[in-house]
Amino acid sequence: MTAVLITGPAAEPVSLDEAKAHLRVDNTDEDLLIASLITTARLHLEVETRRVFMTQTWSLVFDDWPDARFVELFVAPLQSIDSVTVFDDADTATLIDPALYFASLDTLPPRLVLRGSGSWPHPGRSANGIDIRVTAGYGPAPADVPQPLRQAILLAVAHWFEHRELVVFGSSSVPVPQSVAALVQPYRQVRL
Repeated sequence: MTAVLITGPAAEPVSLDEAKAHLRVDNTDEDLLIASLITTARLHLEVETRRVFMTQTWSLVFDDWPDARFVELFVAPLQSIDSVTVFDDADTATLIDPALYFASLDTLPPRLVLRGSGSWPHPGRSANGIDIRVTAGYGPAPADVPQPLRQAILLAVAHWFEHRELVVFGSSSVPVPQSVAALVQPYRQVRL
């Protein structure tokens, strides 16, 4: 599966004003830096938790259907499955009737589930034959994001604002404080 972001979030879970208040910054000299730290913190924590925080649209591309009657969709929390498209050998797209499937929103990971005893239409292309468009995230407003995740963003922003030195990847150093990890721990999706 390949996940491609189609439409990013319209806003960040933490506003510039919230972050500046947390940092006790009164001027506008650091606004660009703080805004970029907010985005960086969100992206970092989305990767850590394997969740997206604000409403976003994703394209999940598969080569073929799995052997099971469901497809695990590794974008959570899932709000909706917007469309399922299968491509034939001539690259002609066929939209799958939504009556053929339903979204299992309460499972982790969420799933696209085949209804009844039917079967998935076979893609004709050997690669990227299936495109599943989904909307994911806690919601469009910052208040929709759980408060511990918003607090973790503020703590990461504060840490990076105060410690601007280069972070070495691959070392034992941790790029965010342990308090951030503790706040996001309940939201992590673990693969077995």
